[in-house]
Amino acid sequence: MAMTLMMIMIVLLLLGFPMMVPLITASVAGFFIMFGDFGRMEFFIQQVMGGIRPSSLIAVPMFILAADIMTRGQSANRLIDMVMSFIGHIKGGLAISTATSCTLFGAVSGSTQATVVAVGSPLRPKMLKAGYSDPFTLALIINASDIAFLIPPSIGMIIYGVISETSIAELFIAGVGPGLMILAMFSVYCLIYAYRHNVPTEQKATWRERGLATRQAIWPLFFPVIIIGGIYGGIFSPTEAAAFCVLYAFFLEFIVFRSLGLPDIYRIAKSTGLITAVVFILVGVGNGFSWIISFARVPQEILAAVGIADMGPTGVLISICVAFFIACMFVDPIVVILVLTPIFAPAIAATGLDPVHVGILITLQVAIGSATPPFGCDIFTAIAIFRRPYWEVVKGTPVFIFILLLAAALIIAFPQIALFLRDMAFR
Repeated sequence: MAMTLMMIMIVLLLLGFPMMVPLITASVAGFFIMFGDFGRMEFFIQQVMGGIRPSSLIAVPMFILAADIMTRGQSANRLIDMVMSFIGHIKGGLAISTATSCTLFGAVSGSTQATVVAVGSPLRPKMLKAGYSDPFTLALIINASDIAFLIPPSIGMIIYGVISETSIAELFIAGVGPGLMILAMFSVYCLIYAYRHNVPTEQKATWRERGLATRQAIWPLFFPVIIIGGIYGGIFSPTEAAAFCVLYAFFLEFIVFRSLGLPDIYRIAKSTGLITAVVFILVGVGNGFSWIISFARVPQEILAAVGIADMGPTGVLISICVAFFIACMFVDPIVVILVLTPIFAPAIAATGLDPVHVGILITLQVAIGSATPPFGCDIFTAIAIFRRPYWEVVKGTPVFIFILLLAAALIIAFPQIALFLRDMAFR
């Protein structure tokens, strides 16, 4: 059964169908294989509806809406200007500023693709003018946007938390340490690249200019304060934080900055509605698909085939990382989380692994896979936004992928990189 469902999904993907079609088709085929007819289809429908029932999922469209408002407004540019004023003049400063801006906007949007658009659009022309090659520039933007998946709010963490019944608040705080570590690793490589290619530096900003840029960025900088401070201060839940972010984004862009007007509301709502519909269809059908493969004991067959029962905690973590990394090279990250998390759940429980530690590694792996050839979704976002050929977009990615995989290895070897802040806040 497992091979049949896999072949159905691969064939439909190769034929160019959007991800929801292979997932729905494979689910219906799996149901027919198990029961022989569609007379009890209501069981599958109940699972699909159950997948989108958790109240925690309300945070997903809220964060999407907030990110859409800020991407169309001035928040992203103000954050970029502030970062540039402080570190743009050092060797490799423009590249480091790009990585830092991706991190900051990730703390605002929680979306890798929104970060590619918001940060890449203004900074790519500046990097090219400064002497950076286009393959390096595109690879930096795509891979630095992965940090948005780790820095709260992270849509990937929300999906994983719902599927695995893990605290989303704990996942959020645990992602901060790995996100900052990856930013530091990227910054070191940017510095080395700038020296090796003798990239000229930018003009140093005056303290007056820095003060002005900081004042202009004060309002957007309150987003991570609201999310992290509000959740861990006990003021509101992650879902309530998402709703407050929408209100705050609306207040900034429509009232304070006045960068958006009433005609923009329809376009923003339409864009958010379309993205949310796709996400929730994937979540619902993904839950139904997970129920079918669990009912057919497919996870047990797969785990037994790879011998995961004989592995220790480290072996299980490595197996999880490899599986999620490879899957996200071909399939949408949300679908991978929905399908693979239940498969590895028995092994995670049997080895006593911390589900938050596992969640951070899974989130990192799906982020890496999103920027990895051949079909990483961030690659195609960059192709569409920057209108560059596929080979040029992926040419510079291997070094960054190596850095990200090294970060994953460090998190496996030293779990406290992810769990230190979580333990401080919740233990």
